Amino acid sequence: MLKLIDVETCYGNIRALKGISLNVAEGEIVSLIGANGAGKTTTLMTISGLVPISSGQIFFNNKRIEKTDPDKIVAAGISQAPEGRRIFPGLSVLENLEMGAFLRADQREIRKDMDYIFDLFPLLNKRRHQAGGTLSGGEQQMLAISRALMARPKLLLLDEPSLGLSPLMTNQIFEMIKKINSEQHMTIFLVEQNAYLALKLSHRGYVMENGFITLEGQAAALLTDNNVKKAYLGI
Repeated sequence: MLKLIDVETCYGNIRALKGISLNVAEGEIVSLIGANGAGKTTTLMTISGLVPISSGQIFFNNKRIEKTDPDKIVAAGISQAPEGRRIFPGLSVLENLEMGAFLRADQREIRKDMDYIFDLFPLLNKRRHQAGGTLSGGEQQMLAISRALMARPKLLLLDEPSLGLSPLMTNQIFEMIKKINSEQHMTIFLVEQNAYLALKLSHRGYVMENGFITLEGQAAALLTDNNVKKAYLGI
């Protein structure tokens, strides 16, 4: 579904991505792990068209998208829940979700998706008229994921969904991600610093260091890799 070939992204003279190649197949959960500053968020922002690519190719469902505007990438079927959540704090939960469906006109299907989200996250249903900025960190993360889902994507990009959350809330969020993947057959590309949880959840994984992909494989194999255990799992 998604393929990156020799992708480079620069911030001025600084090369953030140094010729990375990776792929995500339909129905998979694939994780990208690595330390702060490795280039994980830049990878997602480049896929979404929010950071311009310097060289390389990005394919989505066999069509090149590396020069495509961000709104057209969303319309094509890629939606992102960004790092730090970035909800609209002054808008209600309901209004935030409606913003996620901004490019859609199928009102009946939008209502159906809204019902699914409120079933998936009952707390959001209880707070549907509450301003997003007054929600707890975990509730805001639920809202950020839900807003991305309202675009009805084929590929969901998740950037650090556990950031700033308690272990209990993190486990709840990861259970919901697993449920979305299984129930909706949603393809998910996950960037996450909690390497253990990410790899436990995923089918496959990539390790990124200093803008390079240094390791890839089945998630279960990466969990037992000595280098991964030492660098990211604290073992």
